[in-house]
Amino acid sequence: MMRRKNANRPARSEEALRLAQVTKVYGSAENAVTALDGVSLTLPAGSFTAVMGPSGSGKSTLLQCAAGLDRPDSGRVVVDGEEMTGGSEAALTKFRRRRIGFIFQQYNLLPTLTVAQNTVLPLKLAGRRIDRARAREILTQVGLGERLGHRPDQLSGGQQQRVAIARALVTEPSVVFADEPTGALDIRSARDVLSLLQETVRVHGRTVVMVTHDPVAASYADSVVFLADGRLAGQIDRPTVDAVAERLAHLGDTVHHGNAAPSFAHTTFAGV
Repeated sequence: MMRRKNANRPARSEEALRLAQVTKVYGSAENAVTALDGVSLTLPAGSFTAVMGPSGSGKSTLLQCAAGLDRPDSGRVVVDGEEMTGGSEAALTKFRRRRIGFIFQQYNLLPTLTVAQNTVLPLKLAGRRIDRARAREILTQVGLGERLGHRPDQLSGGQQQRVAIARALVTEPSVVFADEPTGALDIRSARDVLSLLQETVRVHGRTVVMVTHDPVAASYADSVVFLADGRLAGQIDRPTVDAVAERLAHLGDTVHHGNAAPSFAHTTFAGV
């Protein structure tokens, strides 16, 4: 499917995300848990990838390390042609705010701010010029053009997640990471949000990486990458619900122990 290119976008690398031999271990000595075990992965620009696996497979850790919310113990993370690993915390924060967008399961909107104010918050945090007309345009595209002055408690869950999508797009990021973005939504709202994520790729030209446990959600992606025991365990292109569910069932057969690792689903937005 062809996607329209935004003439205002800066030139991007053809390779949106690359992980090279990324390893992450939690704990030490006999309590050590290897959450990621030498994972190498390359995703092209303008792609929509779902990441799936059993509980404890390392999928949230993969997102944390790829998004710069956690540092791998070894290996390299390259976003939009620029290496993210290494450097100071301040440099990492600046990199994230310039290159990366986030969508969380629990929306992470600030309750005292309006829809419009929540949307431009990452620009304010980054000290960038706030283009309110552009924010209004994005909010209109996600169906909230009439709700600019509303606060989160005046919106449904699906509408709040649309605000979160607009907030992720307003910085013109290279990659948007979504951790269980439909986990708190009803079926209809989930379908709307997944369609918007597809538009994020096909219309806005972004790259979306989504962690999900739901084969229906995964079927909206261009491809699904599977993890088991912290290692890549296969990939399906042009996924269907049945194909994903069947692959997941077989993955479960191969996992004999849980690699529990912290999730970033509840990371506060102000900290990113």
